[in-house]
Amino acid sequence: MQAKGMLTLDKKDFEKCETCVRSKFTKKPFPSVKRRNTSLLELIHSDICELNGILTRGGRRYFITFCDDSTRYLYVYLLKSKDEAFDAFKVYKAEVENQQEKRIKILHSDRGGEYFSREFDAFCEENGIKHERTSPFTPQQNGLAKRKNRTLVEMVNCMLNQSGLPTNLWGEALLTACHIHNRITSRVIPTSPYELWKGRKPEIDYMKVWGCVAYYRTPDPKRSKLGDRAMKSIFVGFAMNSVAYRFLDNESGVIVESRDADFFEDKFLKDSETTNPISIPSTSRDVPEPSRYIEEPRRSTRTRKEKSLGDDFVSYLVEGSQKKVTREVIFTIEFEDDPKTFSEAMSSRDAHLWKEAINDEMDSILGNGTWELDNLPKGKIPIGSKWIFKKKYHPDGSISAYKARLVAKGYRQREGIDYFDTYAPVARISSIRTLIAISALKGLYIHQMDVKTAFLNGYLNEEIYLEQPEGFVVPGQENKVCRLIKSLYGLKQAPKQWHERFDTTVTNFGFRHNGADRCIYSKCTSDYTVVICLYVDDMLIISTDLEGISETKKYLSSNFKMKDLGEVDTILGIKVKRTGSQISLSQSHYIEKILTKFQHLNIKEFNTPFDSCVKLGANSGRAVAQLEYASAIGSMMYAMHCTRPDIAFAVSKLSQHTINPGVEHWKAVSRVLGYLKRTSKLEMTYMSSSGILEGYSDASWIDQTSDSKSTSGWIFTLAGGAISWASKRQTCIAHSTMEAEFIALAAAGKEAEWIRDLLSDIRLWDVPMPSIPMYCDSEATLSKVYNAVYNGKSRHIGLRHNYVRQLFENGTIKVVFVKSSKNLADPLTKPLTRDLVGTTTRDMGLKPQ
Repeated sequence: MQAKGMLTLDKKDFEKCETCVRSKFTKKPFPSVKRRNTSLLELIHSDICELNGILTRGGRRYFITFCDDSTRYLYVYLLKSKDEAFDAFKVYKAEVENQQEKRIKILHSDRGGEYFSREFDAFCEENGIKHERTSPFTPQQNGLAKRKNRTLVEMVNCMLNQSGLPTNLWGEALLTACHIHNRITSRVIPTSPYELWKGRKPEIDYMKVWGCVAYYRTPDPKRSKLGDRAMKSIFVGFAMNSVAYRFLDNESGVIVESRDADFFEDKFLKDSETTNPISIPSTSRDVPEPSRYIEEPRRSTRTRKEKSLGDDFVSYLVEGSQKKVTREVIFTIEFEDDPKTFSEAMSSRDAHLWKEAINDEMDSILGNGTWELDNLPKGKIPIGSKWIFKKKYHPDGSISAYKARLVAKGYRQREGIDYFDTYAPVARISSIRTLIAISALKGLYIHQMDVKTAFLNGYLNEEIYLEQPEGFVVPGQENKVCRLIKSLYGLKQAPKQWHERFDTTVTNFGFRHNGADRCIYSKCTSDYTVVICLYVDDMLIISTDLEGISETKKYLSSNFKMKDLGEVDTILGIKVKRTGSQISLSQSHYIEKILTKFQHLNIKEFNTPFDSCVKLGANSGRAVAQLEYASAIGSMMYAMHCTRPDIAFAVSKLSQHTINPGVEHWKAVSRVLGYLKRTSKLEMTYMSSSGILEGYSDASWIDQTSDSKSTSGWIFTLAGGAISWASKRQTCIAHSTMEAEFIALAAAGKEAEWIRDLLSDIRLWDVPMPSIPMYCDSEATLSKVYNAVYNGKSRHIGLRHNYVRQLFENGTIKVVFVKSSKNLADPLTKPLTRDLVGTTTRDMGLKPQ
């Protein structure tokens, strides 16, 4: 400061004034340039944006972006609410880390509540991700993400203005804008984000002007030799999971995906003078939303219901040129969601196809004599019905059939009035494997049939009245109801009545049911032996001669509406392959689905299903994604029960923590999935060279540290492959290794007795049967088996000793010593090393394709 008569002073000569600080404080300037990271996934920027509350066709209100700092490659996800931000990040993390084989190190976001959930923080901490947030009320520190959002919104605004399309299509426009953004350069980076991310230059000759008029090929179910061969539409983007385009259908206003199309890039909706403008519903009726197991990420510690992010949730990642689009044999088309009601079906674009499906169902019902129209007796209450609609698809995604089924509202039935007993037996999976093993051993023929509308065949014992179904009320008899004579889908007793009808029908033809499994029937003549295995409406027909199979098929077809599937190919989702004298069972396709479902776990391959160094205990903290954990266990358990005994111990152990899983339990689940990923091609193989039925039993003493209980394991092999197995926690406490082994041996003996009864009654096995050798690696247990007197103090062990002794004395089993390294039940009770896992897996019959 300097003026006439004043000293020359500097700012530092003054003391800091608190009044001035309070009255004049402003934000500090932000640096104009920030150094860009050079490593992929080193830093990820994220932000959420809303477009004035306008909802997309799918009901999405927000979008979230994730931008890699080094490449500026952008991902966009559409959200219904901000709560879904955590779910979007989990999906993003799983995909990019899998693609780049690197891990996210830093996530940078603002201080929005959607980034502050406990689940979000725990997830970042568990995965070693540093979550950086802006300072309070300082959105400028998240400038890159906000600038990207602004760029996308400006692109969307231009696309909507040029095309003249309504604003509820901003979701489609946004995903296309993101697709374009990743393939163009900028002033800051002269190379496109796509090239930096993928390592190759993008091809853009397949791109079209968004919102232009286009014609796509009429799909096969709707094509006719006469009439239009293409349907008018509006181009709105690129398909997400196939090489195809997305179109807004001109007539119905639904989203369609197709690879076969012709574009008029200079024509738009706003230029059209047509008198039939496109109908655009406010809610999505397009591609069905895929199921995703995701947890509600808010501050509450309650376990909340999972929800779906929806099909328009992920940004498009379509690659390749127009030439590739033309070459690819791909056609995916998704019209409306399956109708929820009769009126929806009749008002949909496919009404004539749904009407045809409804008529087919009614023809089956009326032709079967399912009901008679009658007056409702006094005191009786009729139950309602509902139409269920479902499209069937070919593997390539095209529609194969339209199905409609009339279902009674069984939940309105009253116990003791409308129904009594509801139990219906179902064939054990062990029975199916045993029959297939015998077929390989003896060279038998295996065919398959399916019963159409199986539950309509059962006769009812109760007096039940049904309201006339919607759409089929008889004119002039509107006040009458349907008195049911036969069963109908949805009735509580329908499965039971169907099984009784089938049982009566086949026994009248000379079959008799098996004493061990009431869903297995056998018939023996001087020329052939035939065995039927029924699983609800799916059946295997096994015979020594094709004539027996042919006569059985003819008889069944004369009594029921049957579909002949020829030689068995798939049963209960298990692929059956016959090669020469061996038969293999595979679930590789199912395992691939599991891995895809849980790909966000970043699954890596492992040589063993369980880490022998890990001792899993109860989780003392809060449950981590409990619903998703239960889903993972259930998915793996189906594979274990059907064809994969090598994961039985791991799945059994992990299933004991379904109520309150922790991080360590999730790591163990990921390891089992990693093992399945590495061994997905293993098949359970049965051959004609090994006709000895053998059993193995083992126990691991006090491996449950929390309750001092042991684990039992047993497995039976026939024709070189396993036919029955189990790994279970024992229900009582064993005081020694010998007692634990006895508990396991008694359980194995019970299964041996069942298998022996099953085989004896099939008529394909030589009788009398020799004793089943039961291999056990405990010499103390063997000595007790051969000792008629049990001198222990535990009553529960004494009962098991007496039972095993009984099986030994009547010739059901004979107990034989085997080394632990040769005991096939050993991997069912404890984790093993890599070499032992490989050896026992092969001995169980699991072999690569």
